[in-house]
Order: sequence, then C-alpha cells, then structure tokens
Amino acid sequence: MKIVSLTATGVLVFLLALIAIARPSHSIDVPNERQNSAAQLFSQNCAKCHGKDGRPKGLKARVAGVRNLTDAQWQDRVTDERIFNSINNGKGKMPAFGKKLSEADVNSLVSYVRSLKK
Repeated sequence: MKIVSLTATGVLVFLLALIAIARPSHSIDVPNERQNSAAQLFSQNCAKCHGKDGRPKGLKARVAGVRNLTDAQWQDRVTDERIFNSINNGKGKMPAFGKKLSEADVNSLVSYVRSLKK
C-alpha cells in the first residue's frame, strides 16, 4: 500500500510540474501587456506632437520645439526622473498629464520613451 501511495504522489507531482510548464505564469504576460498599454498611451497622448515613432514631424512641431525622443544624445543625458516629471507636470508647451494618467501609466511611458532610443 505504501508503494501505491508513493507512486500516486509522484504522479501528482509530475502532473503539477507539467501544468506549470505548459501554462505560462501571469507575470510572464505582464511586461507585454504593459508594453502594449504604454504604446497605446503614447499613441493616444503623445504621438500627436512627438510623432508615432518619437520623431516629431512637420513645421508646427519644429516651431513648437517638440523633443525628438529618439535622439540618442538626449536619451543619454536625461534621467528617468526628468522624463517622468515632464510627462507628469508638463514642460514648456507640453501639457501636464499627471491628472489624466496614473503614476503607473506615467512610469510605463517613461519606459516606452526609453525604448524609442536610436
């Protein structure tokens, strides 16, 4: 009887291991969801001025002094905190999004802006 019990336990552990391997955990999906969410947030709130790819286009953007978010030199100089503060509080002609977006949304936009670096 002990042999049957031990075997049943072994089979159960084996099946649970298979389920864990076959079914990805939620934490694996979260970065993709955040990235998609950040891309959507950028498209909805930032692309109008900064361009869909982070490069402002057109005379209006140049006259307004819209930042090229893909500029590697700027990306190297600026801190995440400064990007966060610019999004949250606005800067120059850029409106503040702190009342419109959550802190988590702003943080995801900071990461998204970082991903635009050339």
